[in-house]
Amino acid sequence: MVRPLTAHSTRQRLVFLLLGSGLAVAFASLDAVVLGAIAAGRLPLPLAAPVFLAVTVAPPALLGLLPSVRVVEGAAARNLLQVALPESLPAPRDFDARWRAALWFLLHLVAGAVVGAALLAAASWVISLAAAPFAARPLVPGLPTGASAAWLLVLVIPTVLVFGYLVAGVGAAMARIAAPLLGPSPAERLAEVEASAARLAERNRLARELHDSVGHALTVTTLQAGAAGRVLDADPEFARRALAAIEETGRAALADLDHVLGLLREESAPRAPQRTLDDLPALLSASAATGVPVRASVPDRITGVPAVVSREAYRIVQECLTNALRHAGRVPVTLRLRLTADELELELTNRLSTVDAPTRPTGGRGLAGIAERVALLSGTMTAAPTDGDWRVAVRLPLGHAP
Repeated sequence: MVRPLTAHSTRQRLVFLLLGSGLAVAFASLDAVVLGAIAAGRLPLPLAAPVFLAVTVAPPALLGLLPSVRVVEGAAARNLLQVALPESLPAPRDFDARWRAALWFLLHLVAGAVVGAALLAAASWVISLAAAPFAARPLVPGLPTGASAAWLLVLVIPTVLVFGYLVAGVGAAMARIAAPLLGPSPAERLAEVEASAARLAERNRLARELHDSVGHALTVTTLQAGAAGRVLDADPEFARRALAAIEETGRAALADLDHVLGLLREESAPRAPQRTLDDLPALLSASAATGVPVRASVPDRITGVPAVVSREAYRIVQECLTNALRHAGRVPVTLRLRLTADELELELTNRLSTVDAPTRPTGGRGLAGIAERVALLSGTMTAAPTDGDWRVAVRLPLGHAP
């Protein structure tokens, strides 16, 4: 029974309610001036009643509709009432959030007026009780005075208790209704979910970019460095070519990494353009330099492919070559690219050989990343062993690119 009176939350709620009391006094002063003018005009009762209601309710209600009121009231409720509201409560953009904020503002004023009036009444009553044993005339008619009135001091305790329970009860009620009235509206929740989904999709896209570009570069450089180390004395020319390939692959990976980090930092400076199918010859040459020959059937000119499809198709080919290097070693890879009026077809096959294949743990994200790219473009994908070969076939529609 004593805990609500001594809790830190009760003192914070008292501050919140006194803020509402101060605002209520300001509006009451304005109402008194307007009501005085109405009384001087001697309006008839049927007309005076709606005028009185409009004067007392309309100003705080209209003020509560202002977007900044919700922001200020939300901060006060979050910090003083300990309500779980968003840290950055936005200004309301729809009328649903505005009228709920206006209703909360009116309730804040009413609750503040009640507690403020109770505080004045309790303070006056306590002062009257404390002064009765020493006063010649009672401050409140009917109270005894003199030494025989000393027992009135006992009534101070229940007065303080009643006021404390009033503050705790009203504050708890305001805290309970704060979230429904000040919290996000359905439209704001939907917008937040859409923004969160967009951020998650962007994070997944950047993760795929890093996995494909940096993973490919690390695989190529590891194999090239190992090959160069084995033939450094016997074939210096091959070692020089391997080192040159490592340098070129590292530069390309750094450019890709710089591009992705620029997106993560939301930098406004222009970043390096992303690679597309036009960069396939360089990718195939780099793959051949690692000892993985690629028999490619690719049109001389790739036109009519949307930019997003061209970028994703390049990454798919890059990831398939990386997987071939990691899992099968230096085995030939066959690439077939076919472009029709409606879709782009990609097919990559390689022998399921384990000779010279580097050892690596299973459970990579390569195929999952390819599947995500294909799904985002509303395409289809198959990846499975076929007659001793590993085959990846992808179809990307040209008309459904986001």
